[in-house]
Amino acid sequence: MAFIKTYRGILPKIAEGAFVAENATVIGDVELAEGANVWYGAILRGDVGKIRVGKRTNIQDLACVHMTKRLSDAILGDDVTVGHAAIIHGAIVEDLCLIGMGSVLLDNARIGAMSVIGAGSLVTGNTVIPPRSLVMGRPAKVIRQLSDADIEGLKHSAERYVRLSLEHFGPSDEPLDSDPNWPVG
Repeated sequence: MAFIKTYRGILPKIAEGAFVAENATVIGDVELAEGANVWYGAILRGDVGKIRVGKRTNIQDLACVHMTKRLSDAILGDDVTVGHAAIIHGAIVEDLCLIGMGSVLLDNARIGAMSVIGAGSLVTGNTVIPPRSLVMGRPAKVIRQLSDADIEGLKHSAERYVRLSLEHFGPSDEPLDSDPNWPVG
């Protein structure tokens, strides 16, 4: 069973239909919306601020979501994909974004809707990324604007992780290999 802990009298709020893996940790002022999924080894620590996770957002294995007291909160919109071992530290991520594996987003960074942060990127504090941006580097810089085809790929990423969470959470009527885009990564 997942480690879900009350902190200073605040118990995380986990919507019906959200998935939290057995060894994920969710502490304090955290809210997970319907269909949100938190994967193995991920940590969401709402002890010095709040964490809000939107509908169908996936926080993959070993990712960490936290913030700095009195400085920032961590807010993730709907249909966001947070890659393996990414760190969201007091940043705002708008709807339909992909945060690449091993990326770091620091306090009060804001990622505009429908953007991709490339794997291993570092988005420094207070950085504002415009919507529909492809961002890479350490420090991260906008490389180009995303195409409509790129945006469709973002939609499929969130959808596939909701389906995968259903496989882990309980039985599904449809086998995984029926999706031509499987596996998800």
